[in-house]
Amino acid sequence: GPEVPRAAFRSSWSDRPVLLVGLGDSITAGFGAAPPALSYFNRLVKNPPDEFPEMRGLCLSAVLPRLEALNLARSGSNSIENLEILLPKLPVQSPDVFGIVVMTTGGNDIIHYYGRTPPREGAMYGATFEQAKPWIANFRGRLLQTIAEIKKRFPGGCALFIGNIYDPTDGVGDPSHAGLPDWPDGLRILDAYNRIIADCAEADPDVHLVDIRSTFLGHGIHCRQFWRPFYRPDDPHYWFASNLEDPNNRGYDVIRRLFLIEMASVLPARLAKTD
Repeated sequence: GPEVPRAAFRSSWSDRPVLLVGLGDSITAGFGAAPPALSYFNRLVKNPPDEFPEMRGLCLSAVLPRLEALNLARSGSNSIENLEILLPKLPVQSPDVFGIVVMTTGGNDIIHYYGRTPPREGAMYGATFEQAKPWIANFRGRLLQTIAEIKKRFPGGCALFIGNIYDPTDGVGDPSHAGLPDWPDGLRILDAYNRIIADCAEADPDVHLVDIRSTFLGHGIHCRQFWRPFYRPDDPHYWFASNLEDPNNRGYDVIRRLFLIEMASVLPARLAKTD
């Protein structure tokens, strides 16, 4: 995975109480991480005992001495359930608490239920782009509402880090290669969702995009095909689980690194203004 800048973790970022919150789907819930300590959320909090040498000491507990963690993410949840079921479980915090929120959401809107049921909002696999247009528009409104509701729960300030949605077909758009039904408009719908996530991050200074999609290209179902444009000759390995929608342990490590890189670029200066 990408290198995390060690210099950013050599001194404390803040002595404030800080709450790390996980929201969204199975990626943040850590489905399939074996053992669970290797999920990206848990590795953000602290290094596991068998941590890679270059990552030892690179975690939030090393720079935030009053860190607490609350993971509300749920495997299988879509963006509707994230807003209506999971987010209400997050209490309003004391003004002295700063919030760090990590979230992955929207992927299940797209991939569920693998073509086994007719496409619908929240489970649109197999939909045409025209059919999905109103659902895409609703996702934009829902994500904006989710962001607003998160910020209300942190009167002392917060930073939200949202991962975009990866593409296990490595840009080819052929889920049939992994045994799923053909879906001609799948990549177009995925790109529309990712544009919305990027737009929301660009429009709000408290929201920061974690670009999972770009880093994972070349590590999906075509990772060994050297003629593909996203082939990674230095690391042609698979980062997904067998279910195609979750990461394996390699993938979870990479996601952890991507979140830490973005956090290290944002949080020290942000927290220094609030101490």
